[in-house]
Amino acid sequence: MAGISIARFPLHLGLGAAAVPQPEFTGAMDWYEAYSERVCADGAEGRLVTTHTFTEDWTSWELHPAGDEVVLCLSGEITLHQEFPGGDTHQITLGAGEYAINPPGVWHTADVVGTATTLFITAGLGTTHRPR
Repeated sequence: MAGISIARFPLHLGLGAAAVPQPEFTGAMDWYEAYSERVCADGAEGRLVTTHTFTEDWTSWELHPAGDEVVLCLSGEITLHQEFPGGDTHQITLGAGEYAINPPGVWHTADVVGTATTLFITAGLGTTHRPR
């Protein structure tokens, strides 16, 4: 039996310590909307686990109101930009094996040096986006 690609088929961690493979990731906003509908019963305790490989800076900001998001750099280098309520900003540069936490209610985006792969563990309930 072959393993499942986390990049192609994200994983939902839900109530009762459930681990539920998700349909193939398309990268489109409608995938995230369908994910939210599938797992809404888990509320703020559910977590989406994904990996993404980036070759360009992010084009938008995002915010997760329901809980922390862990960003773990697996390879390359990525710089997170965080904007806190009240206006404080932080920049965190991550190399392979390093992580940062985006607290709930903090807008964040990222710049990428070359190519970087990251693993995200996200409290996705209520996620919003805005242009960068």
